[in-house]
Amino acid sequence: MNFKELGLSQPILKALDDLNFIEPTPIQAQAIPYLLAHDTDLMGLAQTGTGKTAAFGLPLLHKIDIALRRPQALILCPTRELCLQITNDLVKYTKYMPELQTVAVYGGAAITNQIRDIRRGAQIIVATPGRMKDIINRGEIKFDMVDTVILDEADEMLNMGFQESIDDILSYTKAEKNTWLFTATMPAQIKRISKKYMRNPFEIAVSVNTSNENIEHQYTLVAHRDKYAALKRIVDFYPDIFAIVFCRTKNDAKEIADKLIKDGYNSDALHGDLTQQQRDVVMGRYREKSLQILVATDVAARGIDVKNVTHVIHYGLPDDIENYTHRSGRTARAGETGISIGIIAKMDIPKIYAIEKIIEKRFTKINVPTGMEVLEKQLIKWSEKIKSVQVNQSNISKYIEQIQLDLNDMTKEDIISRFMSLEFNNLFAYYREERDLNLSVDSRRSNEPMGKAFRAERTRNSDGPGSFRQVESGFTRFFINLGSMDRIKRNDILRVVCDSYQIKGMAIGKIDLKEKFSFFEVESTYKNKILTNIKESIDFNGKRVNVELAGAAPTQKSFTKSNPYQKDSSDATGFTKKSYSSGSTFSKSKERKRPKSENLGFTDYSI
Repeated sequence: MNFKELGLSQPILKALDDLNFIEPTPIQAQAIPYLLAHDTDLMGLAQTGTGKTAAFGLPLLHKIDIALRRPQALILCPTRELCLQITNDLVKYTKYMPELQTVAVYGGAAITNQIRDIRRGAQIIVATPGRMKDIINRGEIKFDMVDTVILDEADEMLNMGFQESIDDILSYTKAEKNTWLFTATMPAQIKRISKKYMRNPFEIAVSVNTSNENIEHQYTLVAHRDKYAALKRIVDFYPDIFAIVFCRTKNDAKEIADKLIKDGYNSDALHGDLTQQQRDVVMGRYREKSLQILVATDVAARGIDVKNVTHVIHYGLPDDIENYTHRSGRTARAGETGISIGIIAKMDIPKIYAIEKIIEKRFTKINVPTGMEVLEKQLIKWSEKIKSVQVNQSNISKYIEQIQLDLNDMTKEDIISRFMSLEFNNLFAYYREERDLNLSVDSRRSNEPMGKAFRAERTRNSDGPGSFRQVESGFTRFFINLGSMDRIKRNDILRVVCDSYQIKGMAIGKIDLKEKFSFFEVESTYKNKILTNIKESIDFNGKRVNVELAGAAPTQKSFTKSNPYQKDSSDATGFTKKSYSSGSTFSKSKERKRPKSENLGFTDYSI
């Protein structure tokens, strides 16, 4: 099948020819003809990089009434970058439809200019929820002609806390509109939205939880303290690398980018603290390839669509493993190939196993290049660069004779070695004595994270706070009384710990999220800092937060719940609420012993 068989109008097909679009992707092949033939709601389940923008954008453009200079379609998406990407794609598709206008509405840019563009008669509005609400509140837009609402990356909008904004925006639209929802995952909140705002939606599921076949997935195993050194070696080993390095927090992204810049790498950071102008500058430099390495957080990088990204490097795997697909999908776009490399410690190997099940592909374990391997790769690349350089004889011919006289007493080998040393002396000095960074793995095969050892490790990790777990050398394991029942994710725990104890995100290791509690590992140098700074004021959504060394008996405050409707002074576990204590020794107050009938999965302790 090709695009000409889908039933699109000639102006759109002509624009697609200019873009060299020939064969539709699977989601495009299913969604486009169905949406052209039916006025219906649609739910599309597909990963990043599968061509969702064209899947909804092309049939939408086909249906727009160009003569009507009023908003007829609203596209909501989670980030400014994705908003601009969708808008730019739609503009390319309407190259031969000059009367059709699309406006991007997002925070960080002048709202007056965006309102002006809407007033000029834009038929399609692409918006982030926050800025769309601002424009609605100003009374600057009417939805009476909006026949189609599209929610792109709906799961990410919910993850970013836009549920209320989406509900508010959709309440202004008419009931008989078509709603097209596209998402990479299907959490319960998405199902609630579909029931509330959609009528018998046609469902399409393509490449669900699978990885782009053109991506090679690799991981390298190093000690936590060697991650940055491993990153530098990987970058140096690929002289033509054009990469995105993913970090878990914005502080990590800032720190890694600053280190790379200080060490002479062409790098910059992309994170949530940047203004829109700063973000545009960074992305502009990256698209133009004046930046070689972009260091980013998951949220900041959502929606980045840059061609020819050769590598995605995970400076630690994401806490929510579903995000791995979004990260790795930044490379191998539009039929290209790419490499996704995870720089991980031993404690992350079970996470590799979990990701393999989701993407249905195996990881290959690779070694961090040795210093000599890096030097060899750099020298070969430099030699190739010299051979391919274009020489302008008119510029240098008058100097050749003098240079030959100056170098007459040197052999060809002397000239080559000095020339190479001039370029690589610093690299030689850095890598000459560098040690091997690789750690070994005990499994059936060195490249098989699905071995018995890792399944056993996952089993050991599934017990309660008093359970045994092999913690990586140099790390200490802590218990925290927050779990999935508190409607949190690993990123929330990371933020609570880092903000409460002023610890950098890179110092936090594995986070095990359980139902009623969780564990996190932290570099042991921060152990005493946590133990001596227990704060009664720490809370999460009204719940008191308690942190203790893992392996100890959980104290009363570990399970205290804030419940304004509960008249009794004891909480649901039977512990007395009033005896909330703090201190480096975790002093235990006399408390009512939990009845044996209330079994939370722990051994009963007399406190």
